[in-house]
Amino acid sequence: MGRMQIDERVRRARPEDVPAIVDLVYALAEYERVPQECHLTADQLHTALFGDAPAAFAHVAEHQGEVVGCAIWFLSFSTWRGVHGIYLEDLFVRPETRGTGLGKALLTALAQECVRNGYERLEWSVLNWNTPAIDFYKSLGAGPQDEWTVYRLTDDALAKLGG
Repeated sequence: MGRMQIDERVRRARPEDVPAIVDLVYALAEYERVPQECHLTADQLHTALFGDAPAAFAHVAEHQGEVVGCAIWFLSFSTWRGVHGIYLEDLFVRPETRGTGLGKALLTALAQECVRNGYERLEWSVLNWNTPAIDFYKSLGAGPQDEWTVYRLTDDALAKLGG
């Protein structure tokens, strides 16, 4: 197996990156046309990424010393394969720095994380209307899981079922 290439513009997030990552998450919510649904705070993200029991992880991409992209992820588990994988919750690169390879570099870093740790899946969801992202993902060899539909419980329905 060939040696993994490391893109120096991408690295694991550090605590001081939290404010920039929060800004990127809000920019993603705006891009996805649902800014009113984003309520993330820096304290919440800091606890999720760097608290006593981190359950989420992040990589950031830098351009000219500024954090302009992020990949926020967590571990999944495949009972059929018997090993963990990575579920990519958010991937976002600021529009003005798209086309510079940062999105691919972030996904490459997550693929390397999988290979290094014996994880067998890297998965994420994409909005059906987001054809630029879909085309980008397909160009990397990713395939849609069209036979599956994501279901979600939130707010009142979640409280009712869990209450």
